[in-house]
Amino acid sequence: MIPDILSHGQYETVYNFLSLVIAAQLFTAVFLVIALPRILPRYRQAITVAIVVCGIAAYHYFRIFDSFKAAFVTDAVGGTGDYSQAVGAGFNEGYRYVDWLLTVPLLLVELVAVLALVRSVQSALLRRLVPAAALMIILGYPGEISGDNGLRGLFGLLSTIPFAYILFVLFVQLSKSLDQQPTGVRKILSQLRFLLLLSWGVYPIAYLLPLLDISGSDAWVYKQVGYSVADILAKAVYALIIYQVARIKSFDDDPTFAGIELSRDEVATRS
Repeated sequence: MIPDILSHGQYETVYNFLSLVIAAQLFTAVFLVIALPRILPRYRQAITVAIVVCGIAAYHYFRIFDSFKAAFVTDAVGGTGDYSQAVGAGFNEGYRYVDWLLTVPLLLVELVAVLALVRSVQSALLRRLVPAAALMIILGYPGEISGDNGLRGLFGLLSTIPFAYILFVLFVQLSKSLDQQPTGVRKILSQLRFLLLLSWGVYPIAYLLPLLDISGSDAWVYKQVGYSVADILAKAVYALIIYQVARIKSFDDDPTFAGIELSRDEVATRS
């Protein structure tokens, strides 16, 4: 539940983390737009999806940021006092779930696209992963907005089922595809799955804070910070790693392109 009062420190913590996410998502998207020509066309779909993901996230965090500033106000000089909920305004937690409903399936599209597998294999993976990702988010939302811990736990458990299925596909089924990748990116792609596991693992922890007897404004602030950190890892950092994979694969596919993009020392090392 949204707290009635935040201390000045709690308000500043949430305010600064929301600002950090906006900067991370926005300028990651800007970097990827500028860097798009520095990879081969066959890998640009993955980076284009990454740009869209970061753009969607930046937009929704602007909305979350505005909602937060409108929802909590103070009359203290210099804004150093407690912040209470404003009359006629509320913090809209739904922005996060709209964002996740759009971006979480796209994160999986990014990964599959950068693998550049046979089209039939790509389609089969996406038919399994994208609906599961959407279902995971949809099932989590009723628990998020509920003040009943029992209901929160029930929907948290239900949303864990598609989450576990996604992990199964990523760690078992996708492992078969890694053998078809260049040696230089196999380790990165394998680690990328663990980054998803690490970053996605923050979401259920933050989601379940009320069930861990961490209540009140502290739990709400921890949740906002947890969601913010997870979004930076799962979108901005993830996108930059996808870009690195696309660059390495571009160099392996086209030595002429590598000769243009890499320094002389790097070209000599690869030869």
